[in-house]
Amino acid sequence: MAVPSWLERLRAASKTALVQDGKRKIHYLFEDGKEMAEEYDVKTGQLVSRKWREKNTLGGSGKWQVEVGEPTSSLVGALESELIKESSSNPVFMRKDTLNSFQWRIRNLPYPKEVYSVSVEKEQRCCVIRTTNKKYYKKFSVPDLDRYQLPLDAAALSFTHANNTLIITYQKPKEILAAEEQLQKELKKIKAANNEDGDCKTQ
Repeated sequence: MAVPSWLERLRAASKTALVQDGKRKIHYLFEDGKEMAEEYDVKTGQLVSRKWREKNTLGGSGKWQVEVGEPTSSLVGALESELIKESSSNPVFMRKDTLNSFQWRIRNLPYPKEVYSVSVEKEQRCCVIRTTNKKYYKKFSVPDLDRYQLPLDAAALSFTHANNTLIITYQKPKEILAAEEQLQKELKKIKAANNEDGDCKTQ
């Protein structure tokens, strides 16, 4: 059965936890040297962000790649951003999940809802956004489905448009909901270093 394999990888990874600013931050270090950092809302258990980092060719740490959450601020490379600055009116693609669905938001898309179509390409294992006015085209995968080796289901996909933002929702399959529930139970067992306690702990 393929489903446990990703869960097993998560269980085998070395994990550290930190509770800070109302978020539970988990850092995973996998056997192959890859790192994953996740942040969950302490109250709701909602995934707020997920980032990945791999070693570069020289063995040093590469840049963090954002999978879920706000795209990395351009302040990170202040010098680079001075030279190549993206227009603030360009579409911004980001993923922001809910407890029961994967969700993507593309800001700065002013066209009406009827212009868009969102479809599943099963062979290529991705979703595709097209516009009838040929102004926007985007292919994106659902890494979670790949990790659990689950097929893409067109019936799970829907979209809406409001405030110049296209919102695409993919209902999480029951296998992923069950695995996430199991993982949450395990993450709660990790002793978190709690920053909010300061240094006032009694000996």
